[in-house]
Amino acid sequence: MFEKFTAGARAVVRGAAEQADRTGSGTVGEPELLLALLDRTDSPAAAVLGALGVHERRASVVDALATVRRRGGVSTADAAALAGLGIDVDAIVARVERQHGVGALAAGRRAGRRGRLRRPFTAEAKSVLERALRIAVGRGERCLGDEHLLLALAAGRGPAAAVLADHGVTHGEVVRVLEESRGRRAS
Repeated sequence: MFEKFTAGARAVVRGAAEQADRTGSGTVGEPELLLALLDRTDSPAAAVLGALGVHERRASVVDALATVRRRGGVSTADAAALAGLGIDVDAIVARVERQHGVGALAAGRRAGRRGRLRRPFTAEAKSVLERALRIAVGRGERCLGDEHLLLALAAGRGPAAAVLADHGVTHGEVVRVLEESRGRRAS
């Protein structure tokens, strides 16, 4: 599958592994893919994120992803839905962290002092890569670029999609900006 990836898409995958190292995650998941996309500066995905104002709100996106990680993958929307049922997710997280330490619910934490050289991808992250390939093929494009990874994240149901949606980045908005960009290049 990786033979169809552009250099930019490969850089995102490498960057996601580096993000996993920085965040202390034992795996590469959707949040790490999104963080790696946020690091891009001169690419189609970076242009889309810039056009949608995400670069100016990068700190907010990073904080939201950290909150989701701390909650064990529970998004803000999920926490709000649970609050409607009388379940205070943040209170539960606080209790767990009092007993087991800060970040106890963060999935995929590293065990021990030595990290793995290669971080495994979560099933959700693998699904994003597969969805990105289907999107690229569906759009009639031969290569998978970082814009396809962004489209796949925005089209998903995971924590990255929830954080993106909370920041005004939906699949429809990403498609709209990409089409506008494509139209400008064709002119």
